[in-house]
Amino acid sequence: MALTFKELIENALNSHVEEIFPWDVEEFIKKNPDTLLLDIREDDEFDGCYIENSIHVPRGVLEQACDWDYAETVPELVKARKKPVIVVCRSGNRSVLAALTMTIMGYENVVSLKTGIKGWNDSDLPLINKEKQAVDPDWADDFTNPPLRDDQLSVNNEDV
Repeated sequence: MALTFKELIENALNSHVEEIFPWDVEEFIKKNPDTLLLDIREDDEFDGCYIENSIHVPRGVLEQACDWDYAETVPELVKARKKPVIVVCRSGNRSVLAALTMTIMGYENVVSLKTGIKGWNDSDLPLINKEKQAVDPDWADDFTNPPLRDDQLSVNNEDV
């Protein structure tokens, strides 16, 4: 049985992946100062805007980054199996799948940022860019909400 992307996310959430809203992150980190913010977006997404103090590991290399003996190994991440980890993506979907993967790999306290960077920005929380400069929220809104092309819409591809 083939699943859609949305169904994959629903299944992961039903597998006990927990989510945290952007406005709850500050309090979460106060209670858990060793929390790791893990941004799993692609390089260009991360360079455009990210949450300060995040570490960046693109989703495509996450499993290797979480383990020893790979060129992609991120020691800080491998050593974080017992630490709280908040996984961040653009809209809160890829981070759910990443959190599930990390849980399967033995991470004990992984949560997904519900609504992702888009929700973070919508909540008027600060973002910075690769130059570590503050990002204008209106610019971030445009950047995190790219328009879909006609050929990407299901309504135009019903025969597939």
